[in-house]
Amino acid sequence: QVQLQESGGGSVQSGGSLRLSCVASEYAWSSACMGWFRQAPGKEREGVAGIYSGGSRVSYDDSVKGRFTISQDNAKNTLYLQMRSLKPEDTAMYYCSACGALGGFEYYGQGTQVTVSS
Repeated sequence: QVQLQESGGGSVQSGGSLRLSCVASEYAWSSACMGWFRQAPGKEREGVAGIYSGGSRVSYDDSVKGRFTISQDNAKNTLYLQMRSLKPEDTAMYYCSACGALGGFEYYGQGTQVTVSS
């Protein structure tokens, strides 16, 4: 059973920081990759950051490079997204995701809302 539960969203002013957390079930945690996606109103969901092969490789969308950091705590089955220097354009629903058996991002949590005001 794949379960992903996000938390940590909220409302901040431009330039502020937030840390998102995602607690995963054991099955989800065993996947080859996990990541964070976001979807703003009227826009398609987009990938923000990914972590692969137990943390040996990470990737970021260009829009968040240098500001966001993805990490994981294996002891807690928890994925994190540290977000700094937040901008109004970062406002979106943020989703935790885990890869399926074929390697693509297949499972998503319910999401946590991030709102950045100018």
